[in-house]
Amino acid sequence: MKKPGLQLMFMMPAFIIFSMFIVIPMISSFYFSLTDWNGLNPHFNFIGLKNYRNLIRDTEVWIALKNTVIFALLVTILQNVLSLGLAMLVDGTGWITRFLRVFYLIPALLSALAIGFIWSYMYNPVFGVINLALENIGLSSWTQDWLGDPKWSMLSVVFTNIWQWAGLSLVIYLAGLQAIPSDLYEAADIDGANRWHQFKHITFPLIAPAFTVNILISIIGSFKVFDIIFVMTKGGPGTATESLAILLYKKAFNYNEMGYGTAIAIVMFFIILLISVIQLRFLRRREIEA
Repeated sequence: MKKPGLQLMFMMPAFIIFSMFIVIPMISSFYFSLTDWNGLNPHFNFIGLKNYRNLIRDTEVWIALKNTVIFALLVTILQNVLSLGLAMLVDGTGWITRFLRVFYLIPALLSALAIGFIWSYMYNPVFGVINLALENIGLSSWTQDWLGDPKWSMLSVVFTNIWQWAGLSLVIYLAGLQAIPSDLYEAADIDGANRWHQFKHITFPLIAPAFTVNILISIIGSFKVFDIIFVMTKGGPGTATESLAILLYKKAFNYNEMGYGTAIAIVMFFIILLISVIQLRFLRRREIEA
């Protein structure tokens, strides 16, 4: 018979660590969001929901939310379409496909800061390799100030983010593809089903779990994106690429409005939680139906 006291003794270290680094910071963050703390002064005032009321009326917050939603939609859709297509291409047993799997995964293993700096140089309008390559192939009219033009800055950051994380999504899709029994495709070939019908009626329904994981990872990661944008544009030009996380950083550390910045963080938390729950319920239902 198991002893409850022994079980609690083994669980206690994990519970203490979890409480110290997760539970207590979450509770304290909610409390600080109800204050006017500037992050430096040990004395601050409890102001209730004032930060949240100001947040609702703050046009900069709505611009940052719009940018975050646009970023999340573009990354989620484009990254998953690209990753699924690449996963189907490298779903084989040859050495070339094995090499490509590793090759596509390498960017996900690199630091986002390093990637941001590298791509910032590549996007440079004067000496960047992208504009130089366009000029050398006779497409000088296509050269742009990729990060300095509001029309292109968001797309440039989105492309860089997809370049980094598409390989990770590819691995997850590949695991789903390799779990599909080959007998199903052989039976479909005998019945005369073409590639599109095989994908529609076999592949797509049976990779539903991988689809669920990738969609959730993409959405959650996109809504809290900070590092890649901070390194490449710092939210600019103007507010063209300013996400909620970038705005949070500016309010808390540039303007010493720690209480207000924490309120933005709490709002981000509930937005991500709500979207994740809705997406999970919808995608899980699709898995069951599939």
